[in-house]
Amino acid sequence: MRKILVVGAGQSGLQLALGLQSRGYEITLMSNRTADEIRSGRVMSTQCMFHTALQHERDLQIGFWESQAPRIEGVGVSVTAPDSTRAVDWVGRLDGYAQSVDQRVKMAGWMETFAQRGGQLVIHGAAVSDLDYFSRTYDLVLVCAGKGELVSMFGRDASRSPFDAPQRALAVAYVHGLGPRPEHPEHDAVRCNLVPGVGELFVMPTLTTSGRADILFWEGVPGGPLDVFRGVKDPAEHLSLTLELMERFTPWEYARATKVELTDANATLAGRYAPTVRHPVGRLPGGGLVLGVADVVVANDPITGQGSNSAAKCAASYLESIVAHGDRPFDEAWMRSAFDRHWETARHVTKWTNAMLGAPPEHVLDLIGAAGRIPPVADRFANGFNDPADFENFFYEPGKTKEYLAEVSGTVGAVGTTGAKGA
Repeated sequence: MRKILVVGAGQSGLQLALGLQSRGYEITLMSNRTADEIRSGRVMSTQCMFHTALQHERDLQIGFWESQAPRIEGVGVSVTAPDSTRAVDWVGRLDGYAQSVDQRVKMAGWMETFAQRGGQLVIHGAAVSDLDYFSRTYDLVLVCAGKGELVSMFGRDASRSPFDAPQRALAVAYVHGLGPRPEHPEHDAVRCNLVPGVGELFVMPTLTTSGRADILFWEGVPGGPLDVFRGVKDPAEHLSLTLELMERFTPWEYARATKVELTDANATLAGRYAPTVRHPVGRLPGGGLVLGVADVVVANDPITGQGSNSAAKCAASYLESIVAHGDRPFDEAWMRSAFDRHWETARHVTKWTNAMLGAPPEHVLDLIGAAGRIPPVADRFANGFNDPADFENFFYEPGKTKEYLAEVSGTVGAVGTTGAKGA
């Protein structure tokens, strides 16, 4: 039986550990926190998982919260006009629903499941020196902890990392009491509110430790009016700032948030990081090798909501690569090939995310505006969140965008730069 060490108990680490465990591998999972500490700790992310990522969980029969979490049926896009009204407002319908489960709920539950199924769980904050020792006793070491000392083992891939500084300041609050969008009260959607030159507000339903809730998530251009959360420690002050900014920049969202309250004392999070792609193989001081997983090696800004999705897809890809490799050594060539296989999917996420961090070019404004008049455009854009590879066909190049819009609308003349409010 092959022995594998999984370091890190997030989406990718736990999904891999449970998947490998189900295939008969001897798995040790190393986490710096217990399940109870995770469950009672601070919120960790703004996860919204789309159909393909959810299917990876279903395939392993670990989608334990699917019947409880809200079903997200669409993705809505609004653009703030200079007078704080909506210049663009539409909702695209998803082919398969998305869901968000607070990672405190999911990771704690998965960790307990792993232990109940006989996995060896070690509660220890691993250092490079620990891995140097363990690499001699395991057939493969997978590093799934995307922060701290361990990440330093993986060098930055400059050819795939155009940014060397954070592109957004992030601020998250989980709340109860958010009202529905009055124009669409019948179904849940992720709401992407774009404030040109300032940042973005995302609103999404979720399942948290206290049941149904909503996430309010600001992404602010560094140094701009949204970049005000650094150093804010008091959760109540954090929520107050969140709501003040909503009233100023997205009053239609603020109108349904006047009665919200935080879900718990640890329901806020703020920070920033530079989007980075790293080389996948880490070399230990003693000569051993480790393989980086998910955001250890591909860390994108959360502006496109791809973090948990990419982690799930990476875990599924690595699981297949490990099983297919049989009893052969997990050498450097295999590690690089396993990452290359994952990169075929991840590269589309990175390209799209990095594009969304910049000012949108005119043809993208045309596309977003047209989606307000032409429902199939809105639907295709929404489903790109599940399969970002499709953006290659109609998003990046002005010619392809114009051709697509002409095709879908029937005439080139129907294409404009602003969109009416749509369904």
